[in-house]
Amino acid sequence: MAGPQGAASVFAALDCGVNSRFLVLTGGPGAGKSALLEALRAAGHSVMDEAGRAIIQDQALIGGRALPWVDPRAFAEAMLGWELRSLRLAAGLPGPVFFDRGLPDVLGYLDLLGLPIPAHMQAAAERFPYHRHVFLLPPWREIFVQDPERKQSFAEAERTCAVMERTYRRLGYHIIEVPPAPLAQRLSFIIEQSLPDRGMRAGQLEVT
Repeated sequence: MAGPQGAASVFAALDCGVNSRFLVLTGGPGAGKSALLEALRAAGHSVMDEAGRAIIQDQALIGGRALPWVDPRAFAEAMLGWELRSLRLAAGLPGPVFFDRGLPDVLGYLDLLGLPIPAHMQAAAERFPYHRHVFLLPPWREIFVQDPERKQSFAEAERTCAVMERTYRRLGYHIIEVPPAPLAQRLSFIIEQSLPDRGMRAGQLEVT
């Protein structure tokens, strides 16, 4: 287990600009984001998994209360911890790292519910930014499905996407919208937008 000094050194590295390698995919549920990230992983790129679905699954298994429909504030705190840990892990990986959502999504989640954003969450999102360009995937009706972890309606998914876009813009990010298209085309779009003229050799790429 890393002690305080180890954690401090990791976050010092983030403060020094290693976060310019961190590319976020965000948006509403049911947009094909997870499939796209799995395609990036299969192509050899590092991917940090989404907090929300994993936390819901874990909390359901242990009878916990950090669920969006039970205690949304506790759920947000769990997501914050997940995203900070993801940053620590990503700092030790070479090349670009793709994130399935990021710290601003935690703020957006609370905003969506009309809940106040705690100062420490705002501070985390401001202190540890990602690459300035963020990929936004709007909900896609043709592939949208609900499941035990994704209970939102399509209209709610659209509202979620709008709030996430607003949150990232408020924090100074530039939005790149990923159009609906076959998975291979979307993968090529992400690669071309984030890794121009550098091919797909994971671990040998820099993001500028």
